[in-house]
Amino acid sequence: MSTFLLVHGAWHSGRCWERVVPLLESAGHRVLAPSLTGYGDKAHLLSPEVGLDTHVADIVELIGDQQLSDVVLVGHSYAGLVISSAANQVPERIAHLVYLDAMVPEDGETAVDVQPVTQNLIDLAARSDSGWRIPPLPEQPAPFGLFGVTDPVDAAWLRSMLSDQPVRCLQQPVRLDNPAVNGIPRTHIHCVGARPEGITRRPVPPVQPNGSPAQVWELPTGHDCMITMPAELAGLLLKATS
Repeated sequence: MSTFLLVHGAWHSGRCWERVVPLLESAGHRVLAPSLTGYGDKAHLLSPEVGLDTHVADIVELIGDQQLSDVVLVGHSYAGLVISSAANQVPERIAHLVYLDAMVPEDGETAVDVQPVTQNLIDLAARSDSGWRIPPLPEQPAPFGLFGVTDPVDAAWLRSMLSDQPVRCLQQPVRLDNPAVNGIPRTHIHCVGARPEGITRRPVPPVQPNGSPAQVWELPTGHDCMITMPAELAGLLLKATS
């Protein structure tokens, strides 16, 4: 049995994993899908002080409080930054890192370094009334939809869980200065459906930091594959850690 810790991306909440969690549990695994500070059941905690460091602390504290070990740590989108810094703090607790259509940073990088288009969001927030809130990206016509979700019912469900993103999440740097984190196996899952203009993906080096060959898989769907292809995603997560 593995413990899967599923970390949602920007604007989302832990509810986005609802279709994946039972599939992993039915395979005999323990699954946690928390909402980060400022989202879901923690939406009331949203503030200008919430940043990447806050979300990393959410995950590290959960691992400690639940006494988790051999964790398969899955980060979607922005949460690639979160799981990287979290693993840096508790590498002995992490069995596998899964970057799910995610930002994959180097030490000291921010979201802007990994995905330069996010600077536009920071600039818009600075010019807004709040100065720090970044609203969810707007829904676009198919095939882009709302984070790649085009079914109207699914899009409405997704919209119901979205919250604003604090600008500090995109400004604080990742810490990857613990050599032990390099020994953790990695898997990259890319969603290769339609991508909005300006969104780029770094090539995955052919060799992982631990010296083994890179493991990269693709899903033919939009960004929020946990909603559009939950069975296929669960199958890849199980395959990655088998």
